Amino acid sequence: MKDEGCLVTVDINGLRYPIRSTLDPEYVAELAEYVERKMQLATQESPGGDTLKIAVLAALNIADEYFRAREDGTSQRTGLAERALELERMLDLALGAPESLEAEPDASPLARTAGSF
Repeated sequence: MKDEGCLVTVDINGLRYPIRSTLDPEYVAELAEYVERKMQLATQESPGGDTLKIAVLAALNIADEYFRAREDGTSQRTGLAERALELERMLDLALGAPESLEAEPDASPLARTAGSF
């Protein structure tokens, strides 16, 4: 029989929502608390807004945070990859393999040495 998860009841913006999830109930509660905080902030930005408008503002703020975090993660991964390549080049030079770098600058050190065995 398939695991249908457990039922967790959360409060968001004064309303109770039963959430069935296979996620850890504490994690679901933490997510709900986060959404609640975002709803409160959206209410401060638009005090006369109805619940739907507040929810849309909160969702846009959460989406903005997600997109920025995703972009930061991509930038960090790209920066790390560039640094790794530079360290690889420096290591090749330190090990005395500059001629193989000139022959195939885009090949990894492993690929450059594979033919020498």
